[in-house]
Amino acid sequence: MHAIILAAGRGSRLAEFNPEGRPKCLMSFGGRSLLARHLDLLYQFGVRQADLVVGYEADQVIEHVGRLSSRPDVAFHFNPRYQQGSVISLRAARETLESGTGILLMDADVLYHPAILERLLQTSHRNCFLLDRDFRDGEEPVKIALRNGIMVDFRKKLADGLQYDQVGESVGFFRFGAEVSARIAEECARLDGEGLADAPHEEVLRNLLLEQPDAFAYEDVSGLPWVEIDFPEDVIRARDIVLPAIRRDLAGF
Repeated sequence: MHAIILAAGRGSRLAEFNPEGRPKCLMSFGGRSLLARHLDLLYQFGVRQADLVVGYEADQVIEHVGRLSSRPDVAFHFNPRYQQGSVISLRAARETLESGTGILLMDADVLYHPAILERLLQTSHRNCFLLDRDFRDGEEPVKIALRNGIMVDFRKKLADGLQYDQVGESVGFFRFGAEVSARIAEECARLDGEGLADAPHEEVLRNLLLEQPDAFAYEDVSGLPWVEIDFPEDVIRARDIVLPAIRRDLAGF
């Protein structure tokens, strides 16, 4: 299993908690950066190869990774267009997407309980999303809508008139087999070629899901603590709620 981690973002909305202007993935919680925790967990769970897509202050990220002792072998992919949508960052890893191997696709800016990653690695589903039913609805969460247990949409704003009976939030971690990985590379290239490079990479995954919904499944990780760091309130939640909740299970985390 090969991990692709998207870590090109700046996190400009977090200046209050990041006055040095470090890349968002290098923000520290409980004495360790988000990226250090991420790579350490991948290594602990047996993942030995990771592609890290970098952009903003890439040298800082590369130097930081070089100092880590517990991590997979890391290959870096630089996205000079990191200020555009994350479709371009995902496309930067096209060599791995087209390599004929299964992948984990992960955002770098998430603080999460290790059991979430374990669930994704142990799933029997070849192409798998992660869903959390315990979320606050609103404009920001990327939602997964279900009808009769099948995913029928995946987006911040669900399609008008969509019929569904359950909804949850996507954690931002995915597992895909080789065939879908190759299709992801194709779809990233198509969107870029059509002038849609400013789209989030979730649009690529949504297009493939709607094209062939039976090819995808999900694991329910409701009840496990996690937070994606996008806004100042996310930093507070990570520090005051999520990290303490994880440490109640894993004291040394």
